[in-house]
Amino acid sequence: MSEARSVQRTYLLLTLLSTLAASFIWGINTLFLLDAGLSNTEAFAANAFFTAGQVLFEIPTGVVADTWGRRASYLLGTATLLVSTLLYVAMWRVHAPMWGWAIASILLGLGFTFFSGATEAWLVDALTFSGARDTLESVLARGQTMAGVAMLTGSVIGGVVAQMTNLGMPYVLRSVLLGVTLAVAFVSMKDLGFTPERGKSPLEAVRAVVRGSLDQGLRNPPARWLMLAAPFSMGVSMFTFYALQPYLLQLYGDTRAFWISGLAAAIVAGCEIVAGLLAPHVRKLFSRRTHGLLVATALGVGCLALIGGTTHFWVAIAALVVSALSQSATRPMRQAYLNGVIPSGQRATVLSFDNLMGSAGGVVVQPALGRVADVAGYASAYVVSAAIQAVSLPFLVLARREQAPSDRIEGEE
Repeated sequence: MSEARSVQRTYLLLTLLSTLAASFIWGINTLFLLDAGLSNTEAFAANAFFTAGQVLFEIPTGVVADTWGRRASYLLGTATLLVSTLLYVAMWRVHAPMWGWAIASILLGLGFTFFSGATEAWLVDALTFSGARDTLESVLARGQTMAGVAMLTGSVIGGVVAQMTNLGMPYVLRSVLLGVTLAVAFVSMKDLGFTPERGKSPLEAVRAVVRGSLDQGLRNPPARWLMLAAPFSMGVSMFTFYALQPYLLQLYGDTRAFWISGLAAAIVAGCEIVAGLLAPHVRKLFSRRTHGLLVATALGVGCLALIGGTTHFWVAIAALVVSALSQSATRPMRQAYLNGVIPSGQRATVLSFDNLMGSAGGVVVQPALGRVADVAGYASAYVVSAAIQAVSLPFLVLARREQAPSDRIEGEE
């Protein structure tokens, strides 16, 4: 069991470091892009290019994870994020044209696709191999709590540092910590319970990944409906999180109070922490995981509409808290449900494809909502976001009707 504890420690440490590095800029990213001379439409178009990079590279990086190994994929992802973050800083200094931001954002998306699927697949296989007694859901909940702590710390530090220095310094801090993360992963991460599939040509490997994604993903009804819901829920969440930065400053009445943007990200992080601690208790409220997902999504729709409909700063903050708590508390349910309906051999592939579906929604939704914000204001964009997210509800109902074994919660310890 010491090996199982070592796996969990490595997972939690890497979650802490990678999330802390990423979160230095989460509170000020949109402000950073606007400060670089981009309009609202261009800023969210840059974010859309990031998600386009995720769409383009999810399948190829899934090949890396399933053929070279999950550790190799993680290391490549960290190195790519380090280089692309430094590129962001350089372009901010020279007020680079939009095409430059498009290229750098695509590279950022590439970096994160090396993580998506591979990290979770590494954890699941390593826990199974080491005979861990803890349920996957409980380990994922601890990881979520750790990520929340990191996000809370990083977003506050990023906002304060930007306030005291400039909007580029949090990106420099991010680069330094990514270097530390790369070193830790190189030393501590090992592929356990998984043997990479060598010998296939790249084209054969891509075909196998696509086939596995379709067979165990879209052609697998329990997984299919969650994946089809993702473009409407995950795509919207990307816009609404980053739009909070300028919108809350607008509601607060001071467009230079960067600490408010850091506070918004910190609130989301605090909700991650609380939700991670409450997750084992929240799951007892439902007999099926899809019930929890339906309730959380409905609450999210209502909160987005309220954020767009209010002119009061603290009402918007309260709606943000409710939405973030409900979404965070049920995220481990979604992960456990999906992992329970896909086989180990295609786990990284299918999880990457799931992320691809969410990213595909972001490619379309983010620039569209950015345009709504330019034309009609952020309030209108949040109301439209609520309507788009509501489209995911019927797909969750269909997932509930599949009666998947991993949907049931009763009787689990």
